[in-house]
Amino acid sequence: MSEQYLLEMKGISKSFPGVKALKNVSLQLKAGEIHALLGENGAGKSTLIKVLGGIYHAEEGEIYIDGQKKDIDGVVAARAAGVSIVHQELVLVPYMTVAENIFLGREMGGKFNIDRRKMSQEAQKLLDTYDMNIDADMLVEHLTIAQQQMVEIVKAISFQSKILVMDEPTSSISDKEVGFLFETMRTLTKKGVGIIYISHKMSELEEICDRVTVMRDGETVGTKVVKESTKDDLIALMVGRELTNYYTRDYLEPGEVILKCDHISDGKMSKDASFELRKGEIIGFAGLVGAGRSETMKAIFGLAPNMSGDVYVEGKKVQIKSPIDAMKYGIALVPESRKEEGLYRVMSVRFNATIEVLGEFIRHLGVNSAKERQITQKYIDMMATKTPSQEQIIGNLSGGNQQKVMIGRWLATNPKILILDEPTRGVDVGAKAEIYAIMNELVKQGMSIIMISSELPEIINMSDRVYVMCDGQVTGCLGHEEATQERIMQLAAK
Repeated sequence: MSEQYLLEMKGISKSFPGVKALKNVSLQLKAGEIHALLGENGAGKSTLIKVLGGIYHAEEGEIYIDGQKKDIDGVVAARAAGVSIVHQELVLVPYMTVAENIFLGREMGGKFNIDRRKMSQEAQKLLDTYDMNIDADMLVEHLTIAQQQMVEIVKAISFQSKILVMDEPTSSISDKEVGFLFETMRTLTKKGVGIIYISHKMSELEEICDRVTVMRDGETVGTKVVKESTKDDLIALMVGRELTNYYTRDYLEPGEVILKCDHISDGKMSKDASFELRKGEIIGFAGLVGAGRSETMKAIFGLAPNMSGDVYVEGKKVQIKSPIDAMKYGIALVPESRKEEGLYRVMSVRFNATIEVLGEFIRHLGVNSAKERQITQKYIDMMATKTPSQEQIIGNLSGGNQQKVMIGRWLATNPKILILDEPTRGVDVGAKAEIYAIMNELVKQGMSIIMISSELPEIINMSDRVYVMCDGQVTGCLGHEEATQERIMQLAAK
């Protein structure tokens, strides 16, 4: 064991029924270092972190912290060893205060006489130490997602953690909030904390990370110094090949207007949005967090009870009061949040893939199981979804493969108009390239796609036209040739 490492994981192996998730994996972390962990969905990153965090126990391998071998057989043991994990899915209690969340399960005072004042004071000290402008007595439900992440970090620090794991911490926050998060991370490293940073956003690595370890198919394939590596080098390590066509788009002449929306409002975030979508084109929707993009699309899909405005499909004015109405007119929506709005996480891939097309294989209380399996397999193959079988519980798949099942589910409804809300959030570069290629093929076949994305390179490279929203209104539309990050941001802040 080298003295220079705060953490060393050596020869870690872990299996699940039918799957060898980790094969002889190694990872080293230095004190005061931000170390990226990269890999496609299903590469084994989450499993490795769960072994470190005591959620799983490895069959083989050793873990050393500060030179001492540790047997991490549970979450309590991991925390005692100085390890804390800030998960992508935040686990705070919304109706409790910031202080109560930070000290949840280890409240100050007696069992029946909790000293909330002392807890508040101690929590505020921690928040102030890291320059977080958050009131310890505020209810968590009143915080932004970025502020909730800061609370999770402070909670981790309050355990005197030396090793902090951050899983996709920037997936749901604005660029300004990302800057604040990075400053907090730098403050932590100056105090000797080592950070393992999991992200699919390659652009973040150069800004915040020192070294990067790449995993593929449950194995470690290399560790690099970030400043000495190119983006293409890392992608090639991740996917085992060069992604020469990362963005796949054939720009063809679109057809007639298939969807026209005038003055759409959901009565809250979306205030006055008008746009047109033509047959065989992709229009991108850009804007800052809170601009009303998702709310506009939910209104069109029948998910806003107080929706106002006019919707025309193929030239005919339609009334959409529910998702069933929207589907009747050939509209499908893949929502932003897989966990909260899309997946039945304890059910099988087959169940999740076919839930919107039950009429295809259920007749008069009889189930045509062969047809159900056929539909499921069609979209597993189309989306190149990695799953041991159709019966695999979908919550056990990686985020990227869950997303592929979600998109396949809605393609099974044979839509004319497909709305994709953040289609590649939490998805690795290989899966992103596959999703882009599928989108390109769908529009070549005549489908029309609306894509909401917070990743401007994705918007610019995949859209025929880009609509930009600010404060619930469309502030401009840019053609493919004129769409740049600068012009989009000018319209987004109008």
